[in-house]
Amino acid sequence: MKPTLFVLAAGMGSRYGGLKQLDGLGPNGETIMDYSIFDAIRGGFGKLVFVIRKSFEADFREKIVSKYENHIPVEVVFQDLSDLPEGFACPPGREKPWGTNHAVLMGRKVIHEPFAVINADDFYGRDSFATLGKWLSGKEGSANDYCMVGYRVGNTLSESGSVARGVCQTNAEGYLTGVVERTAIERIDGEIQFVDENGRKVVLEENTPVSMNMWGFTPDYFEYSEAYFKEFLRENISNLKSEYFIPLMVNKLITEGTARVKVLDTTSKWFGVTYAADRQGVVDKLRALVDAGEYPARLF
Repeated sequence: MKPTLFVLAAGMGSRYGGLKQLDGLGPNGETIMDYSIFDAIRGGFGKLVFVIRKSFEADFREKIVSKYENHIPVEVVFQDLSDLPEGFACPPGREKPWGTNHAVLMGRKVIHEPFAVINADDFYGRDSFATLGKWLSGKEGSANDYCMVGYRVGNTLSESGSVARGVCQTNAEGYLTGVVERTAIERIDGEIQFVDENGRKVVLEENTPVSMNMWGFTPDYFEYSEAYFKEFLRENISNLKSEYFIPLMVNKLITEGTARVKVLDTTSKWFGVTYAADRQGVVDKLRALVDAGEYPARLF
């Protein structure tokens, strides 16, 4: 059975100023998602699942889902504030979504095979999907054995200024032992560096792995996530801004020794749109990839 690609597309893109998941950035109006899905199909994935908000379902189906239905099976699920375990209710005044791992939970009824999780608005690159698809294809029937794509930090920097990245710590076998969020990472005088909590400059090696929210799981992950979400809600439900993130769940499983997470290396270069000012740079990069023959002028 081929693995499934699970696309997190429920964010409204408030900083960007609109639904950036639906923004046409490629030479013929392609979205960043179009490139991810094209790469996933040629990387061996056999089904797509999108998690979105119900409020923009019609627009999403018209502009996005309709393109893929003749190429690969597609499912759409919804992230809703009220979709909580029995015994819990969304508190009055809560407007913020419950976070990325809550979004992942929305796929539990339609995903029964190894699956990858990606952001809708990040460009991940061909090699990352080939690497992840190959790894997941060998995991049918397994449990407690997950992965993440570790991008080389030098391939994730911005020309516009510093970035925040989850710097990965691994053991001798290449399994994840922790992810530390570092802010203000940038290349200065040829060195990739940041300042730590003690005010000291820390230099990162060019190929240091960082997390760009590209994960690989098997279906048992849903059971752990549902159980831990109840714990999370007991402790945080009154905090209207608390979020249940994927790294929070992964870190718990690693720390307790329940699961292991292999960090997969990729040569792909990441880029994305966070602010409206980033848009033209992404347009230019996509055009250059098409001109170089990495992608056809029309994907679907």
